[in-house]
Amino acid sequence: MATTVAFTVNGRSVNVAVAYEDTPLLAVLRNELRLMGTRFGCGLEQCGCCTVLIDGKPEKSCMRPLSAVAGRNVVTVEGLGTPDRPHPLQQAFLEEQAGQCGYCLSGILISAKALLDRNPSPTRAEIARALDDNLCRCGTHNRIMRAIEKAAMRMRAGVRA
Repeated sequence: MATTVAFTVNGRSVNVAVAYEDTPLLAVLRNELRLMGTRFGCGLEQCGCCTVLIDGKPEKSCMRPLSAVAGRNVVTVEGLGTPDRPHPLQQAFLEEQAGQCGYCLSGILISAKALLDRNPSPTRAEIARALDDNLCRCGTHNRIMRAIEKAAMRMRAGVRA
């Protein structure tokens, strides 16, 4: 028997029916809601590719059952900005060329947004700590750090992009 779960994703209320209540949130985001920005990496909550915001907190979605987000607010990378109006983080990542393959970037952007939402003036050490659960194999760590610092500066100044 199907289970229906109601929650909000990127500001939109959704009701999703799944065959199993322990269906991973990531599978629902990608397969049912067609939100392809959140990635499947390791499937073990170890790499950070699947990170989304749940009620403002960065959480892994690859093993989190859909039932755990009933009535909650989920934000994916698609909820940050649009191509015409990118979030300051997205704009800074583009300007700094902070991604090569881009596979890890959605999780990194979400983790960075959570950091800047709670601390608009993070130190480099605080940024590094916030990204500790996100693996990037391309080696653009310095560019990622610069992009987050740039976005933080712009956000403090009230600049959108």
